[in-house]
Amino acid sequence: MRVEEVLLRIRRLRRPDAAPDPELAPALIHLDDAPVTTLASAGRLLADVPAEKLAGPDFPLRPLRVAITGTFTPGTVEPLLRVALLRIGIAAEIHVSGFDQLVLDLSDPRSALARFRPDVTLCLLHDGWFLPPEWDPGDLAGLRETLTDRAEVLAAAVRGHTARSDGALLLHTVPLSPLEHRSLISFRARAELGRIWRELNGRLLELGERDGTYTLDLETLLVGHDGPVRDERLHRFASMAWTPSVERRYAHEAATFCRAVLGKAAKVLALDLDNTLWAGVLGDDGLAGIKLGTDYPGNCHRDVQRRALALRRQGVLLTVCSKNDPDLAAEAFAQHPDLLLRADDFVAQAVNWGRKDENLRQLAQTLNLGLDSVVFADDSPFECELVRRELPTVRVVELAGDPAGFSTRLLTEGHFTVLATGATDRERTALYRARAGRERFAATFRSAEDYLHELKLRVAIRTVDELSLPRLAQLGLRTNQFTMTDRAHTEAQTSQRADSPDHLVLTVEVADRFGDEGLVGGVWLDRGDRDRWVIENFVLSCRVFSRGIEQAVLHRVAELAHAAGAGRLEALFRPTARNKPGGAVWPAAGFAVAAEEDGTTRHVLPLAPPPRLLPAWIVLEEGDVRA
Repeated sequence: MRVEEVLLRIRRLRRPDAAPDPELAPALIHLDDAPVTTLASAGRLLADVPAEKLAGPDFPLRPLRVAITGTFTPGTVEPLLRVALLRIGIAAEIHVSGFDQLVLDLSDPRSALARFRPDVTLCLLHDGWFLPPEWDPGDLAGLRETLTDRAEVLAAAVRGHTARSDGALLLHTVPLSPLEHRSLISFRARAELGRIWRELNGRLLELGERDGTYTLDLETLLVGHDGPVRDERLHRFASMAWTPSVERRYAHEAATFCRAVLGKAAKVLALDLDNTLWAGVLGDDGLAGIKLGTDYPGNCHRDVQRRALALRRQGVLLTVCSKNDPDLAAEAFAQHPDLLLRADDFVAQAVNWGRKDENLRQLAQTLNLGLDSVVFADDSPFECELVRRELPTVRVVELAGDPAGFSTRLLTEGHFTVLATGATDRERTALYRARAGRERFAATFRSAEDYLHELKLRVAIRTVDELSLPRLAQLGLRTNQFTMTDRAHTEAQTSQRADSPDHLVLTVEVADRFGDEGLVGGVWLDRGDRDRWVIENFVLSCRVFSRGIEQAVLHRVAELAHAAGAGRLEALFRPTARNKPGGAVWPAAGFAVAAEEDGTTRHVLPLAPPPRLLPAWIVLEEGDVRA
C-alpha cells in the first residue's frame, strides 16, 4: 500500500458522513518509511477522526489518556505519537502543555494536566533546563551542585505528581549538546563534564525506579541516531530542543511504553527456520550445508538465536512456525553443534507444509493466548504479507535482505517491552512445559474430579508486597479473559491500595505435583465500609483455568471479610469482548445480581452463615494476609 493511499483514506474519514474504515489503523504501518513531515501531517489529520471510525473486531483499539509536558517546545511529538499509538491498537486522547510547564504541571494539583487525569504522563527534558545560562567552565564543582539541585527540584515535582496520580510517568535521560561539551577547551575538563553529566542521568534513571515512575534511557537509544539531536536554528527560533527525526524516535519509544502500561506486550515469538534461524534451506542443503557459526552470514543468524534465547530467559515464549520436514528439523535441533536454541527452548512447534496463518492460529490456541500476543518472524515477504492480511493483530517482523540487520529488526519495535519482569517471567517456558505435563496426566483419568484430586493442588493467598506488586500489576493489565473490568489497576493504583487501610490487595499462588505455577492471580478489595467488602477486580491467569482455583480464592476472601465483621461480600463486573470466563464465577459461587449501573453489574453474597466454597481437591495453605 502506498503512502498516498493511506493519507487519502485518512482524509476521507474526516468527512462527517464517512463510513468507518477499521483496516486503516493497522495500515498505518505503511507510513513507517515516510518522511517525518508526512507522518506528522497524518497525525494531525487523525486528531479529528473519532476512534469508533477506526476500530474493528479484527483490530480493536484501547483508549488511553496521555499528557505531554516538558521544558521545551515539543514540536511534532503529539501527531507523531498519535500515529505510533494507533498503529499498535491504542486510541489516545492527548493533552499537550505549554512551553516549559513541566514543574508547574507536576507540582500543582490544580494544573490543567492534573485535571486531565492522564493514564500516562510524558515528561520531555532538555539540557538547557538543567544548565545555568552562564555556567562557569572553570567551576565544574559548582556546576555539579547546580545540576544536583535541579535534579532535586524535578524529583520533588515527580514525587508530588505520583502521590496524587494513578497514572504512570515517563522521564528520560538527557543528551548533552556537543556545543556545551566543546565550550571547554581542556580534554580533562571535558571528561569531567561528561562524568558530571552522567551522574545527572544516573539520578534520572534512579527516579525511574519508584512506584509509577519510569525512565527511558534516551541517551543510549540515540547513540545510533543519524543526525544531530538539536537543530540550532529551530532551537533559537522556536525553543525546540529536538530535531524532527529525534521526535519521531521518541514518539515510537513513548508508544511502546504506553503499550506496556496497558499490559499489551507480546508474549510469544513464532520463528521461521530456513534463512531465519540459520542461513540456507535445510531440506535442500542438508544438516551440514546450513550456515551457522562465527562467519558471515551464519554469525548473523546465530545472533538472532542469541536474541531469541535472551527473550526466552525474560519470559517470552518461543515457538516454531516453519514449512519444513519435522524429522529434519528435530535432527537439526538435536545435532547441529552451532545451534544455540534447542528443542527444549520452544513451548510448541508447528513444523509442517501447511499455511502459516493457520499454524499460528493453532499455536495461539495451544497456548491459550490471543493472536495479539504473537510476534511472527520470517524471511519470506509472501508469508509475512499473508499473515498481515489474514491475522491483522499478529505483529509481523520481516527478516528479508541482509541478515546483518535481522537482530535489530527483531527488537527495534519493542514488541516484548513490559514495565518490569520477575521470577515468574523467567520461568515461563518451564511453566508452560509443566502445563503440557498436566494435560498428558489428565488424559489418564476417567473423570475430571479424579484428575484434580490426584493433581494435589495447593493455593496460597498473601497480601501483596513490594516484590510481588510489579508482577501482580503486570498480570492484571495483561489478563483479558478472567478479569472483571476493562480498566485494570495500574502499578501505581495497586501500590496506593496496598498502602491504604481501606483497601486490601491479595496475590494468588498455585502449586501442584508438577511444580510451582508461581503468582497466577490477584484480588483488589475495597473494605472502607465495615459492613461490606467490595471486590473491585479479580484476575486469574488462563493457565490455571478449570481447576476450582477461583472458588478457593473466594472462599478465603469470604473468610477474611467475615472475620473482619463484614455482613456481605460484593463484586463488580464490567463485561468486555473477552472476559466472559471471569463473569461466570459470580453465579457459580452463589452471588446474586444486586444492581446494574453504567454498564457495571454489582453482585452480592451474604456472609451469614459463612459460605463454603473451597473445592475438596484444593489445600489452602496458610498465607501472610494482613486483614
